[in-house]
Amino acid sequence: MAITVIKNGSLIDGNGGEPVSHAALAMEGEKIVFVGKEKDLPSFEGEISYMDANGGYILPGFIDSHVHLMLEYEPVEFRLATPFSLNFYKSIEFMRNTLNAGITTVRDCGGTDAGVKQAVEKGLIEGPRMQISITALTTTGGHGDTWTASGQTVKLLMDEYPGMPSGICDGVEEVRKTVREILRAGAEVIKVHSTGGVLSPTDHPEFTQFTIDELKVMVEEAGFRRGIKVMAHAQGSEGIKNAVKAGIHSIEHGIYLDDECIELMVENGTYLVPTLLAPVAVLELAATAGMPEWGVKKAEEVVVAHKESIAKAYKAGVKIAMGTDAGVMAHGTNLRELSLMNEIGMTPMETIVATTKTAAECLGWEDKVGTLEVGKFADVVITKKNPLTELRSLEDNSNIRVVIKGGKVVKEEVSSEVLVSVM
Repeated sequence: MAITVIKNGSLIDGNGGEPVSHAALAMEGEKIVFVGKEKDLPSFEGEISYMDANGGYILPGFIDSHVHLMLEYEPVEFRLATPFSLNFYKSIEFMRNTLNAGITTVRDCGGTDAGVKQAVEKGLIEGPRMQISITALTTTGGHGDTWTASGQTVKLLMDEYPGMPSGICDGVEEVRKTVREILRAGAEVIKVHSTGGVLSPTDHPEFTQFTIDELKVMVEEAGFRRGIKVMAHAQGSEGIKNAVKAGIHSIEHGIYLDDECIELMVENGTYLVPTLLAPVAVLELAATAGMPEWGVKKAEEVVVAHKESIAKAYKAGVKIAMGTDAGVMAHGTNLRELSLMNEIGMTPMETIVATTKTAAECLGWEDKVGTLEVGKFADVVITKKNPLTELRSLEDNSNIRVVIKGGKVVKEEVSSEVLVSVM
C-alpha cells in the first residue's frame, strides 16, 4: 500500500506539548504510521507520495462534540415550505462545509439518523466521521417539544418517521422504553434534555426536566445494556446537578453553573461542552433570520452568565470538550468557538486540545482520533498560519489549506507545489 508523507511543517499533535518544527507525518491507507522530526523519517518501501506543508502547521482533524448536521436555522415559513426529503439533500452541503472548516469528527446531538451516517461511511456522500444520538429525550412541554399555543407543532428537527422515533416521554417506564427505541434506531450516545432551553417556545433554560430516577434509568439502559454514554442538554443549575448525580457523562451548554455543580462535575469526571457560540449566534440571527422574540430574549439573558459559568468551570479544572451547536449557526463556522473559549481564560493551546484530544475522550474515541499518533486514523489538517499566535485564523476557511480524513484528502488547495510523487 502506498505511503503519503507530509513534510516541511510544524506539528501540533493535540497533546498540548510544544510544536515540533521541521516535522513529518506518514500515512498508509487510513492510518498514521509515523509522526516526528523529518530527519527521523524511516525508509519506506514501495511508492511514496510527498505532500508539502509549505511551512504551515500540521494538526489533528478537529472535533466538534455538539452539532446538528440535519439542521441549519431558518425562519418558520421556510421550514414549513421545505419538502421532507429536501432536508437530507441540504445536509450534504452542511457536511461539506463542516469538512472544509477542518472538522473531521462530530458528535451529532439530534436529528441525524443512521442512514445519513451510513451514507458517509459507504462513500455515497462526503462528511465528517460521526457519532449519532438520533433524537433527544424530552418531557411533555419541555425543550424538544415543539408544541405551540395554536396546538400545532413547528419542528426544528424532523422526527416520528422510520429511523427517527419521537423522544417525548414521561415517567420511568416510558423513559426506559424510549431509550430502547432510540438505541434500536442506531444511537451511539443517548441525549436528554434535563432542562429547558433557548430555542423552545414553552420553557426556560432554568426549568428542570426529568426526575433523578428518570435520568438514572437512561444511564442504566444505555450503559448497563449497551456500554453507551448519556449526554445532557443542561442549562439551569438544578437540572445540571440532577444529571451529574444520575451518572450522565457530559453536560452540554452549562449556562448556570454554580459552585456545587462545578464541584460535582470535578468529583465525577463529568465533561463540559460549553457551546459558547450558540447564544451568540441566536442574537446574530435575530437580525437576519426571523428569530422568534422569545428566543432572542432568552439568548440576551444567558450570554453573560454563560461566559461566567464556563470561566469558573475552567478555573476549577472541569474537563472541557469543544462543541458549538452548529445548525443553530451555519455549519463551517464551528471554529469561532475557540476564540470564545480563549476569551474566558483558556490559552490557544488549551482550546486546540479541547477541540482534539479532550473532545475525542468525551466521545470515547481517544484510541481512534484526536491526536496525531501512530495507529490512529490519519485525520489531519494543514493550516497556513500558526493558530497558537493567530487563533482567529482558524475561523477563516481559506487558512485551512488541506483536510485529510482517514488518509483521504477531502480538501486541498490547488497548487503545483502541494503534492509530488516518487517511486
